[in-house]
Amino acid sequence: MKITAARVIVTCPGRNFVTLKIETDQGVYGIGDGTLNGRELSVVAYLEEHVIPCLVGMDPRRIEDIWQYLYRGAYWRRGPVTMRAIAAVDMALWDIKAKMAGMPLYQLLGGRSRDGVMVYGHANGSDIAETVEAVGHYIDLGYKAIRAQTGVPGIKDAYGVGRGKLYYEPADAALPSVTGWDTRKALNYVPRLFEELRKTYGFDHHLLHDGHHRYTPQEAANLGKMLEPYQLFWLEDCTPAENQEAFRLVRQHTVTPLAVGEIFNTIWDCKDLIQNQLIDYIRATVVGAGGITHLRRIADLASLYQIRTGCHGATDLSPVTMGCALHFDTWVPNFGIQEYMRHSEETDAVFPHDYHFEAGELFVGDTPGHGVDIDEKLAAKYPYKRAYLPVARLEDGTMWNW
Repeated sequence: MKITAARVIVTCPGRNFVTLKIETDQGVYGIGDGTLNGRELSVVAYLEEHVIPCLVGMDPRRIEDIWQYLYRGAYWRRGPVTMRAIAAVDMALWDIKAKMAGMPLYQLLGGRSRDGVMVYGHANGSDIAETVEAVGHYIDLGYKAIRAQTGVPGIKDAYGVGRGKLYYEPADAALPSVTGWDTRKALNYVPRLFEELRKTYGFDHHLLHDGHHRYTPQEAANLGKMLEPYQLFWLEDCTPAENQEAFRLVRQHTVTPLAVGEIFNTIWDCKDLIQNQLIDYIRATVVGAGGITHLRRIADLASLYQIRTGCHGATDLSPVTMGCALHFDTWVPNFGIQEYMRHSEETDAVFPHDYHFEAGELFVGDTPGHGVDIDEKLAAKYPYKRAYLPVARLEDGTMWNW
């Protein structure tokens, strides 16, 4: 069995997606996702110039060997562009192998560890009252877990407050828009949101919050301590993790569970966090961390330290990644939760899929492969549009972490 061709498909049904399609001499094809929000064309160039020429003629069944070829064979390894390109190939190869076996992907990974995958949605509002109402809407939809973000008085365009209630796209402009940040204002306001949420809805539902890398370790520890009475499922990305030791200071001062990893590319980005038990959930993604092959290694390492998975699942991941993630979630023994930010109707039409939502969980189908395809004719109707994620500045103009 040989790979005969591979090509990249770029489409923008509301936001940009990079899809790799690999074809074989036996008529079976697979698709993978290589989307990198705001940097999509960098991945396209890497795939077209450095990956696809090497794939033609290879045996697509040798998933591990091809992964090692693309990783070890690149002297300038790691990084978001390289690892997304590898992930796109890896997803497509697993899709092909599962189709050849006549099995849904989770069966090849080892079979079911659970029937459904608990997911959390994004509730947000311009202020506390509006966010409380939004959380109630998600509860009415059947969600068991909800991330809550609120606008903060005095902060311009606070993170996580979108223009839509079920889905929104933060990459909103052809050049980066400028948002604001003030840590003291956030620390004074965010705990009040969760106090009101628990007063209104009690403690039966899981609540989550995203700090989005905005706080220093000391500030993050302070926030985690203030949130302890409200029993969060997790506090996400409370401080930048380039320095993994930063989480030690946070850990020493709060028992609020910590989650991080959506921007991680390899196991080396989280090795110390996991081995020192400085986090409770690892949020690395199929597309960001080199595909299913490498994400399995991260999950296996995490399982040794009772750390669970909580994969990133915002709309910057195409339904291809979501489908692969759900097969991974259905199998992985140390599963925690899956983020689920719904795609637009246009995106769902371009990427037909067999997973579905019910009673706070997502369920994969039994279609051979990962269960997601691409309608290339429809995709062609949505050409690429340049779009950047925002940037953040403090009140005095200092650049900050978005």
